[in-house]
Amino acid sequence: MAEIQHHHAATLARSESKVYSMDVEKKGEEENDEKDYTQRAQWLRAAVLGANDGLLSTASLMMGVGAVTKDVKTMILTGIAGLVAGACSMAIGEFVSVYSQYDIEFAQMKRQGNISQKDKLPNPYYAAFASAIAFAVGAFVPLLGAAFVKDYKVRLGVVVGVVSLALFGFGLLSAVLGKAPLVKSSLRVLIGGWLAMSLTFGLTKLVNHVVV
Repeated sequence: MAEIQHHHAATLARSESKVYSMDVEKKGEEENDEKDYTQRAQWLRAAVLGANDGLLSTASLMMGVGAVTKDVKTMILTGIAGLVAGACSMAIGEFVSVYSQYDIEFAQMKRQGNISQKDKLPNPYYAAFASAIAFAVGAFVPLLGAAFVKDYKVRLGVVVGVVSLALFGFGLLSAVLGKAPLVKSSLRVLIGGWLAMSLTFGLTKLVNHVVV
């Protein structure tokens, strides 16, 4: 009888151990899935912010030049220069930042004697490329808006209009990714964009009058 009870207890212990092991494994898989989702969300949010930077900085630059000249060619060339310069700046900055993070995390792995997860570390080359592309995509919006409009006042209005729509859209997307209030976040981005373009336009016009 005692032998049967001992066998039953051993079987029960093995079953409990197996269930516990399955729970731990399932929990680990859920944590890995959550970590992967968080990383993807961070990358997407960074891409949206990069595109927003390209949109706003290029549009403001074009509005500033548009304050002192009505020539469409000058305005477009200024926007292209802003696109190239901004994309290069974003790529270099992201490369340096991510490479520093890579060095720190890889050094930590070496100290722990675990470099098998090296492939999961952030890639600075991918990060630099993605940042430059995101900035360029945003910068193309005001360029396309101004490229086919010859009338000066209509061109400025079109640039402000398309940029406003894009700002609102980027604000919505950022809010969704960051789980923030949609309307409030979108309006914050939109009003900030209007302020940046207005200040650039007004100050450039003022400096032009003072200097010239």
